[in-house]
Amino acid sequence: MTRFLLAVTTLIAALIATISAAGAEQLVVSLSTHRVLITSSFAGTDLVLFGSVERDAATVARRGGYDIVVTVIGPRRTVVTRRKDRVLGIWVNVDSRTYADTPTYLAVLSNRPADQIATANVLRRFKVGLGPTFEPEVAAGDETDDPFRAALLRLNVAHGLYREQGNAVTFLTPNLFRTAIALPANVPIGSYEVDVKLFADGAMLARQTTAIEIVKVGFEQFVATAANDHGLFYGFAAAGLALLTGWLASVVFRRD
Repeated sequence: MTRFLLAVTTLIAALIATISAAGAEQLVVSLSTHRVLITSSFAGTDLVLFGSVERDAATVARRGGYDIVVTVIGPRRTVVTRRKDRVLGIWVNVDSRTYADTPTYLAVLSNRPADQIATANVLRRFKVGLGPTFEPEVAAGDETDDPFRAALLRLNVAHGLYREQGNAVTFLTPNLFRTAIALPANVPIGSYEVDVKLFADGAMLARQTTAIEIVKVGFEQFVATAANDHGLFYGFAAAGLALLTGWLASVVFRRD
């Protein structure tokens, strides 16, 4: 009985110590702005994220220092990738793959490469990196061999919508950090999640989230709303405008 009570006491003490250690560090983050307005002259912008690691009085400094991973995830949509091949001299779609809940924008920013922050299992469990964050549900097999997935990642990286940078977070002091979130000109509109994770010695210690809203304003928003809410009238208006433009061009460039 005495041994049983001792074992239970030891287990409770270990749980309390684990909970205390988990709550020893806290993250405080702030963005330069939470709302980005898209106009006709929008050519991309950079948002600045500042953060600090708050420690309680009983927490000792980490010998290896801290690591920060900032993950920015754009609106999720269903994406269909297709592969073309030549059939009877004509290029046609011969195969496709559908990915549900695919981020339209994805940026993974850290102070050093992810494989130096934690093990592969930890990175996959907490979805750190382009691959683990985008990773689709696959019944069997290694998804990294999927040519459709590789092509989708490659195209999004080429368009500036996906990026992973292992030196994008800078520590201004041992506890104060900053990073810049680059939004290209073709950034999709919608709500973005900004997930900030704190690591030390290969373990995640704290996590904080915030959000960004990207919206169209002005004439662009009027056109987008008209196309979505009044598709038929928008189609007639577009066709009429095309006919009017063609007629005006024929009048201006007509040769007598």
